[in-house]
Amino acid sequence: MERILFGDNQFFGINHMSEEKARQQAMRFQDLDNIVEVLQAALKAGAGGFMCTTHDTIEQIADRVRANPDAWKGFTFYPGMPYAHKYANAVTELGYFDAMRKFLPSEGLVDTMLRGGKALLSRDVEGMMTLLVDAEMKMFRGLDTPVIFLQNVVTDLIQGLGIVDAFRIFSEHCKKRYNAEAGFITMNLPMLLPMLKQAGIDNPIVCANVNKIAFRMSGGIEGYREATTKYPARVIAMSVLGSGAIRPSEAIEWVVNEPYVESILFGASSGANIVNTVELIRKFDAKKASVTV
Repeated sequence: MERILFGDNQFFGINHMSEEKARQQAMRFQDLDNIVEVLQAALKAGAGGFMCTTHDTIEQIADRVRANPDAWKGFTFYPGMPYAHKYANAVTELGYFDAMRKFLPSEGLVDTMLRGGKALLSRDVEGMMTLLVDAEMKMFRGLDTPVIFLQNVVTDLIQGLGIVDAFRIFSEHCKKRYNAEAGFITMNLPMLLPMLKQAGIDNPIVCANVNKIAFRMSGGIEGYREATTKYPARVIAMSVLGSGAIRPSEAIEWVVNEPYVESILFGASSGANIVNTVELIRKFDAKKASVTV
């Protein structure tokens, strides 16, 4: 897994610092070429790991990558699912049957539909979980997806319901069908790690808020440190700037020195900001390495 990962919030009008900036970004990135330009800038700067939702626009980006693989060497998708809005929109626009045809894998369509039907009738967790993954992964056919993430809306719901086996099913299906590791996005890392251990997932990949002011860090900084000491995990730090409350240099220096952080996820809408962030991470990584030698 790459040290530096690039996110997609800015492409879909998500900005925790400014609603006006979010609106401007959403308008700008209605043009796919503008998204591609930013992704190419991230790739060239050294942030080739793209952690993304399964928004319809991502499918168009996947098409671009398939069409011109030489221009995208070193670029890797890290999909996160589910993206609930697209299902609701598709049913409204296409109707139930055509929506199913759109999202379900083309091979084994009948088997997939039957699997889903059985799941709905019997409340079979395995059938529902694997159906969800296969529907979402259709857009990434033929592309490298070394880690597949479960979005926090589902991860944390499973936590609340206590359905530990769902984590195992997700992990096993990602490995068996896509030769990928499972990743889990969460708003409650200290609660999740022991559940993943119980599910038989050792040293899991977990993405969570990690920042100097403990913004949206359930359990706080010490809670994260204690949990990762007891239950080792490969943590991807997101929201490292604390929604803009911390200066980039200060924020990145702090997060680089958290021992459990393996990767840093960030988003940006300009090449200059991408380069600046990547350089800061590399600078403080090098400083940390020189101190520990």
